[in-house]
Parts: sequence; C-alpha cells; structure tokens
Amino acid sequence: MWIKVPTSQMMDTEDTQNVTELALAVAKNVIAAAIKFVEEAKKPIKNIDWITQGEFTEERGRKQIEDFVSHWKYHGRWVHYTEFLKREDVIHSFHYIYCVHWSIPTARRPIPRISASVYFTIKINTNKPPDTPIDVSYVFESHSVVHRPGTTHFQEKCLRDIIEGKYILMNSNIFQLNRVRIFPNILGIDFSSECVKNTILYIEPQNSIE
Repeated sequence: MWIKVPTSQMMDTEDTQNVTELALAVAKNVIAAAIKFVEEAKKPIKNIDWITQGEFTEERGRKQIEDFVSHWKYHGRWVHYTEFLKREDVIHSFHYIYCVHWSIPTARRPIPRISASVYFTIKINTNKPPDTPIDVSYVFESHSVVHRPGTTHFQEKCLRDIIEGKYILMNSNIFQLNRVRIFPNILGIDFSSECVKNTILYIEPQNSIE
C-alpha cells in the first residue's frame, strides 16, 4: 500500500489558497460595508421642527421626542414609550432629561423584561431669547457618543446590541441566582423548569429582524 505524504510544495500551495480565500472574504465584506455606507449617506436625515424655548413645557418636550423617534426607521415589532425623568438646574440653564424605552414584545412575553433606553436632554438656556429653538441631544444606553437631531442616521442595530448584551448577561447569571431563590422569590417563577429554560428572556435571532 502506498501512502501519499504531503510535500512542502503541496502544503505551501494549500496555505496560499487559504490566505487567498480569506483575503477575498475580507475584501467582499469591506466592499459591502462601503456600499452600504454610501447608500446611507445619500438618504436624507429626518428631523422635525422643534419648538422654541418660550413654547417649551415638560409635556411638550416629551411629545416632541415621541414625534422625533417615530420618524426613525425600524422594524415594526419594536414598541417604545417616552417618560420624563428629571430636571437638572445648571448654571444659566435647565436640563430636562427624558428616557425612551424600547422593547420587542412577543406572544410568549407581551411585557418584555429586557429593554433598551435612549436618553434625551433638552437644554433651556436662560440667557437666550424665548424664540430660540430648544437644544436637543441624545445618547444610547451604555454608549458615550452624543447625537443631535438632524445630524446622524438612526441605526436599529444600536438597540439590538443593547438588548442582546443584556440577554447574554442575564442568561449567564440567572440560573446561578435561581439556586439561592432570588428571582423565584421576586417573580414567582421556577427557572429550573425546562419550559422556562426554553422560553425565558427569549429573543429571536438578529437575522429575523429585517
């Protein structure tokens, strides 16, 4: 019986082929990302007509934020609501802080336990006239980048990443906490149940949300 032993030339050829395939895959991904970037850049950034400082009230600010995020492009299964959190008194200005909560309810869990938050700040400058438009900025939960309306495109992936990150964190610890009966005592749920293991905190795969 003859045994074919790979030669150094054959191994070099195989390594070269693997490197070529990897390089082609990377190049393909880079090109696809560049095309998507250009297409997104061509799309107009949606904004709304924000009220002036003289027209501002806590409730009007909340409604304007609701109106603004309703123009974001996202999958229809997302639901959100906006709540006023607090007012901060700063030198020569007042900062009104709001939170927009996002989640994906399902038939199994119509009230999701995991949500993603976007924090809005409406700044009222006491040194500016009443007809000055309100100053609005927002940040995504666990992110540090400050966005301003009309300057950047909304990326649904930001919400997905927050939800999935929380899911992974909770899923890795939840059954350990069940051993000391913390979650069962609070929620009245038996996390050792196979049914619960298969459904609790269930989030459909990212590819299912287009």
